[in-house]
Amino acid sequence: MAAKQPPPLMKKHSQTDLVSRLKTRKILGVGGEDDDGEVHRSKISQVLGNEIKFAVREPLGLRVWQLVSAVMFSGVAIMALVFPDQLFDAIFEEESVSSKTPIRLYGGALLSIALIMWNALYTAEKAIIRWSLLAEACYFAVQFLVTTVSLVESSRIATGAMLLLISRALFILISIYYYYQVGRRPKKV
Repeated sequence: MAAKQPPPLMKKHSQTDLVSRLKTRKILGVGGEDDDGEVHRSKISQVLGNEIKFAVREPLGLRVWQLVSAVMFSGVAIMALVFPDQLFDAIFEEESVSSKTPIRLYGGALLSIALIMWNALYTAEKAIIRWSLLAEACYFAVQFLVTTVSLVESSRIATGAMLLLISRALFILISIYYYYQVGRRPKKV
């Protein structure tokens, strides 16, 4: 008995067979819409995600506000480090303080926050932008409270301190506005 040879296998050209290609794409889970309505062209793009999906739709004026904040924090920090007496005198309209160390430490802290603001200005990541705006709003809120308590304790109302309070309240509102605008989900078109 001679062993029967199996018939030669016919090679299927899946590149030209449309049904086979569709079945393969369905098994891989690509080509159809996902929950966000996005059509992935490959498994790699599905796993890694689409870069456009993570891009931030920036609210109007966000980058200008970040630039103004970074410049403002840097300027006040340098003034506190180099001219602590003049900074204290400009805000509280009093004679010089007994020790310059606390004001210089304040300048060092502001310089650190300024560094965060400068880095957030050059990023496109939504989380970093939001965290920097939240840090800025928290800083302004703390400064607003500390200045208010200092004015109440001294029972004096200085013009510089009142301008500082008004500007800080405005800066809190602007930072929180941008914080929520960056965090909003974009509308589906």
